[in-house]
Amino acid sequence: MRQQFLGVAALLTMGCANGSEAQLTREFDGTAALARVEQQLAFGPRIPGTQGHAAMAAWLDSLAQASADSVVVQRWWHTTVRGDSIPQINVIARFNPDATDRVLYLAHWDTRPRTDAPGQRDTTQVVPGANDGASGVAILLGVMDALAKTRPTIGVDLLFVDGEDFGHFGPPRQDVLIGSTYYAANPVGGKPRFAVLFDMVGDKDLRIPIEGYSQIAAPGVVDLVWETAERMGYGHIFVRHAEQQITDDHVPLIESGIRAIDIIDFTYPHWHTPNDTFDKVSAASLGVVGNVAVAVIRRAEREKP
Repeated sequence: MRQQFLGVAALLTMGCANGSEAQLTREFDGTAALARVEQQLAFGPRIPGTQGHAAMAAWLDSLAQASADSVVVQRWWHTTVRGDSIPQINVIARFNPDATDRVLYLAHWDTRPRTDAPGQRDTTQVVPGANDGASGVAILLGVMDALAKTRPTIGVDLLFVDGEDFGHFGPPRQDVLIGSTYYAANPVGGKPRFAVLFDMVGDKDLRIPIEGYSQIAAPGVVDLVWETAERMGYGHIFVRHAEQQITDDHVPLIESGIRAIDIIDFTYPHWHTPNDTFDKVSAASLGVVGNVAVAVIRRAEREKP
């Protein structure tokens, strides 16, 4: 993802939640999600075309097959601006696939081929992707576990997208957001009611402000997620400030007409460096985001945000 600063942060206000609404429960296991981060790192770099990439794709497919109602795997070859061809794989775990009322969650599972954060002298090193990649995937896998235990009454698609971090964010964008762009052009199951992207959500010093494009494209979805977090006691983490605009996997969805938002801690100091390692990720942080993610689906079953 690429950051763009909005200027002065805007403080947003929100009315109190209706106390008569059903209690939000915690269904997400942060410790299990942390173990899923470690399992991903064991594959090594998940760079398209590598052994680790192929092994992780097979792992995601097997987990989805074991828990979801149906699984769709999108495979294609992407031609880069240099003329190379790289394999791309989106895995979509679907619950209630025949339902027309659907919610879409997504996260990227690939890792960046090279270090290029500001100040990095050695740009030949790979990025392990513990937080930038593995944390978002761990959220989706934990949501999948929760939905397998208590099936949703609406349709839910969990989209693991490839190729988010391969090339250059520009402008212009070159060989990035590949999987989400492909999905936007080749959607599965019709247009969702809304979509939520999870990216860099596991760091120990977690702070999630409102991403700028999200507030513009889907303010109602932002309100739903941040209010849910506040009601669950996580208002100190999901802070109501609109700050930077991030070029991330929600952008191609927004461009295709989907109300999509990005849940991201974009102040992570190890972004695009070889220091994005397992010790930077917290079960507590994953638990916060995962519990909000499941609770938003439960609210979407009852409400029409």
